Amino acid sequence: MTVIEPLPAQQYEKFLPAASAVQYLTANGEPTNSDARYPHPTDDRLVAVYKNMILGRRFDQQATALTKQGRLAVYPSARGQEACQVTAAMCLRPTDWLFPTYRDSMALATRGIPQTEILSMLAGDWHCGYDPVAYRTAPQCTPLATQLLHAAGLAYAEQRRGRDTVVVALCGDGATSEGDFHEALNFAAVFHAPVVFLVQNNGFAISVPLARQTVAPSLAHKGVGYGIGSEQVDGNDPVAMMGILDEAVRFARAGNGPVIVEAHTYRLESHTNADDAARYRDSEEVDNWLARDPIARLRTYLRDQNLIDDDYEAQLTAEAENQAAALRADMNIERPTDPADLFRHVFAEPTPQLHEQLAQVEAELAAESEEN
Repeated sequence: MTVIEPLPAQQYEKFLPAASAVQYLTANGEPTNSDARYPHPTDDRLVAVYKNMILGRRFDQQATALTKQGRLAVYPSARGQEACQVTAAMCLRPTDWLFPTYRDSMALATRGIPQTEILSMLAGDWHCGYDPVAYRTAPQCTPLATQLLHAAGLAYAEQRRGRDTVVVALCGDGATSEGDFHEALNFAAVFHAPVVFLVQNNGFAISVPLARQTVAPSLAHKGVGYGIGSEQVDGNDPVAMMGILDEAVRFARAGNGPVIVEAHTYRLESHTNADDAARYRDSEEVDNWLARDPIARLRTYLRDQNLIDDDYEAQLTAEAENQAAALRADMNIERPTDPADLFRHVFAEPTPQLHEQLAQVEAELAAESEEN
């Protein structure tokens, strides 16, 4: 039996939660005067973050509109969380893995997955819509926290194969109340699995506020109990997000074990289009978070540094609109469906009950065809 020794205490000194969320930019987009605990991203990298956030927000807006048009069954918007999702994808190598939640469509788009494939499942396809192995991206996960166990297991398996793969696993604050969250952190800690757990703390588990879920100083502090690297960051500060996630991935890839990063952010829209957020939060709270918009913050900084100008913004806006138009066109194409697919892919060997159900559906379709 292989015994894994705990890492020396000094290995964790870099990743112990700060007293308050690490921040590099103020809400107005001005650099803070605080000492940088983590490397500052390069200018080129920040311009790329900005581009991906603009494209991501336009994608999110278009997906929301498609839901209202009946092209999607449901869509969980991530408007306001662009900095978290874009940096989560950008901190990875192509050979690394991303494990998303149902709300992380912008992260998938940043990862390079075609937008139409991202939305295929929400449009009614029986599968996730994209090839997880080709994009090193697990299927979007609706049950809370179950993907975290898969992420820890894959990271450990890759480590056992001698590969330097790192996994970034996304979840929300509500997922931290699930047992799977704690099992994943404990397993990753014990076996030093190279996983970065990114908790997008957007304030509500659907309608349940964070105060009703935990009294811990921060969600990042939960990692301390498991002996893993832990940090909290202003999730609407793209500079801080990119800097910390880059360093967290380097830390995990170097064999120091997992890291949990709590990003303080906010979902500006309702939980999904089927939810009414006005029932459990007031407009003043939303307005306060609107003033912390991650795109506006980074735009101000990049303009002050003369890294982008009006021409660049115009070209970027045009690119975003072209992508939105292409997505609309693709999603408006009627796709042939076969009801038998509902029964073909449940088990490798269909059960008697599935055969019976399939026969009922086929009989109903045949009767309908005769009537028409």
